[in-house]
Amino acid sequence: MTIDLRSDTVTKPTPGMRAAMAAAEVGDDERDGDPTMQRLEERVAAMLGKEAALFFPSGVMANQAAVWLHCPRGTEVLIDVDAHLTHSEIAGVGALSGAQVLAVNPASSVMTAADVRRTLRPASRYYPAPSLVCVENTHNGAGGKITSLTELEAIRAVAQERHLPVHMDGARLWNASIASGVSLADYAACAETVMVAFSKGLGAPIGAALAGTRAAMEQAWTARKLFGGAMRQSGILGAAVLYALDNQYERLAEDHTNARTLASAVDGAGGASVVQPDTNIVMVDLPNGRRSAPVVAACKANGVLVSEWSDTRIRMVTHLDVSSADITRAGDVVRQALES
Repeated sequence: MTIDLRSDTVTKPTPGMRAAMAAAEVGDDERDGDPTMQRLEERVAAMLGKEAALFFPSGVMANQAAVWLHCPRGTEVLIDVDAHLTHSEIAGVGALSGAQVLAVNPASSVMTAADVRRTLRPASRYYPAPSLVCVENTHNGAGGKITSLTELEAIRAVAQERHLPVHMDGARLWNASIASGVSLADYAACAETVMVAFSKGLGAPIGAALAGTRAAMEQAWTARKLFGGAMRQSGILGAAVLYALDNQYERLAEDHTNARTLASAVDGAGGASVVQPDTNIVMVDLPNGRRSAPVVAACKANGVLVSEWSDTRIRMVTHLDVSSADITRAGDVVRQALES
């Protein structure tokens, strides 16, 4: 059997989730409202401590809707240079909102308040006006790193000095909360809008939500319609997420344990070094002269799928479809590939 560690997006709905989807009460979400989706949106808003939440087909669409509602055209958005919004959303900030990214180069692994302050341009008629600060928690490219609540509060304070809103890409905020013990609402209080994804660690097949004030979510509804994300009988998807929140949220701690086990198994193999995981992502940096592609191919040949994150880095992500026994086997395979 193949062990797929390329991402936590590869999970399949469990039998219980499929049964919940089949039994979902549904309506036309765009016309009269879908009752199951309304329950989900109310629940997510309450978990995040926000007035309202809105379901989106994807986290990318939800992130881009947030940029659209916060950023006038011709302004700039401060985002970590290695953030998902910078690398993996196909220049959506410019294409959809007419804003530009002002990349923040962190002094360490993730963006800090000091980094934001250093990057902000002085107020001048000759510079693009800043309109938004974006944070990512957990930070995918940094290896699932958690930005602490203290640091997030400091970033919010710097943004407020310039009267700027903050948007949080919290695709894996669930993981940050479980790993740190900090509540979702405490994290979310550091931003005007927050995106959370359902199709990663929670194991739902589709979807994300954007949360904020009720007025902001009314604007976000327009953005979702504009971007082609209007929903119909969306309760089928909402039921999957409600099932995940009831049955698959707390178990994220197992993924974090498995990630630490995997990291320990491969660290140092063939001279490779592991970015010690905070959550469920394991980044492995290869020594000088080694390239990722042969390692990825060797793992695949032995039944373990890993990602070629860069020419010299591989990524592995633990999730609900990978057991502790699978992790033991995967660790052996990856270690052998690194040593060969």
